[in-house]
Amino acid sequence: MSRRVVRQSKFRHVFGQAAKADQAYEDIRVSKVTWDSSFCAVNPKFLAIIVEAGGGGAFIVLPLAKTGRVDKNHPLVTGHTAPVLDIDWCPHNDNVIASASDDTTIMVWQIPDYTPMRNITEPIITLEGHSKRVGILCWHPTARNVLLSAGSDNVIIIWNVGTGEVLLSLDDMHPDIIHSVCWNSNGSLLATTCKDKTLRIIDPRKGQVVAERARPHEGARPLRAVFTADGKLLSTGFSRMSERQLALWDPNNFEEPVALQEMDTSNGVLLPFYDPDSSIIYLCGKGDSSIRYFEITDEPPFVHYLNTFSSKEPQRGMGFMPKRGLDVSKCEIARFYKLHERKCEPIVMTVPRKSDLFQDDLYPDTPGPEPALEADEWLSGQDAEPVLISLRDGYVPPKHRELRVTKPNILDVRPPSGPRRSQSAQDSPLSQQHTLERLLEEIKALREQVQAQDQRITALENMLCELVDGTD
Repeated sequence: MSRRVVRQSKFRHVFGQAAKADQAYEDIRVSKVTWDSSFCAVNPKFLAIIVEAGGGGAFIVLPLAKTGRVDKNHPLVTGHTAPVLDIDWCPHNDNVIASASDDTTIMVWQIPDYTPMRNITEPIITLEGHSKRVGILCWHPTARNVLLSAGSDNVIIIWNVGTGEVLLSLDDMHPDIIHSVCWNSNGSLLATTCKDKTLRIIDPRKGQVVAERARPHEGARPLRAVFTADGKLLSTGFSRMSERQLALWDPNNFEEPVALQEMDTSNGVLLPFYDPDSSIIYLCGKGDSSIRYFEITDEPPFVHYLNTFSSKEPQRGMGFMPKRGLDVSKCEIARFYKLHERKCEPIVMTVPRKSDLFQDDLYPDTPGPEPALEADEWLSGQDAEPVLISLRDGYVPPKHRELRVTKPNILDVRPPSGPRRSQSAQDSPLSQQHTLERLLEEIKALREQVQAQDQRITALENMLCELVDGTD
């Protein structure tokens, strides 16, 4: 009788655990918009959540350490005239976030390290080019200031945020609404899924589809796809019988999936979160109360079920922390930020280890905050892998860095005479004046707060004296 050999894997015992109640973020009115985005974005400094807002669209940005009940008057980021549908932090600057809205615009925001006193209403730049709502945002993984947006006009636009220019517009590749867009690891290719049930791999700079697969999943519900570290594709979708599926594809042979996993029958669209360092895919269904995770390997059956984290409450959305934001001293390999109706709850995925030493095998060098290319280098055809950093001593986010926008002067058509330093909008006297005014306002507001506290202390001291006199 043959003995069944248990597969060796350091991730076989990964377990999920919800954070304690005091580590959650309470009293947040999470957006009720019916859109299949994650509604949440997180980085090593901040947590951003799309929230309900009257008369426009807004999202809230909280420092990661600011857990507990959120003040109902906490400043929001407001500027859109219709609901915000997607938000995404810049991978190369932890203080910069982009938001996409039903109002057809994309706005890029600079978030200060201190908590502002009032709503942030002025974006660094507004990008206008879509004719219908914009529901997908995705920063380029290796090139500085390159942002992709996809709208309900079936168009993908790639922007240079540093100048506000359109680098590329892919407007004749999708006959219907785009459901998901994902860059590969070096940003040379895109994987897209569309309402026409086709999975496409696109070379954006050549403006052509290099491979496609019609109906990778037979069901009618939306598909999603992400690249793996070695260039394969993971797609989530539905079977003809409405069973949810996960499939692994080799783009060089799109006829049959390399592997296919069937899960359960449910309507919730699966949001895939892929970790290239551990090659684990986490599947979070909107409206589910569980996170399933699978390990992707080179040997059959290629997709290995690991476990399911289950809780009682369904999730409205989900944020996924980049690797550099994790606690390596606790063998934490992933952290999710699960949105409830009125709160956000961190969920930590851990590999149980007895040693307190740094675990090299769990934490290979991972993409850091430095871009590998400039926008024009990428556009000219250059590719570069992400600049990696070690997590051995933990990761400390750099201090506040300004994003400088230099809009080209379309009226000045003279050829440049030798090298000259381009004066950015941030260097202009007008901008400096604006910064000084803002700082003076902040100082004034803080002074008023201190004054109010002094008055309160004096009033309490007077009450105490009266009580003491009364007892005498």
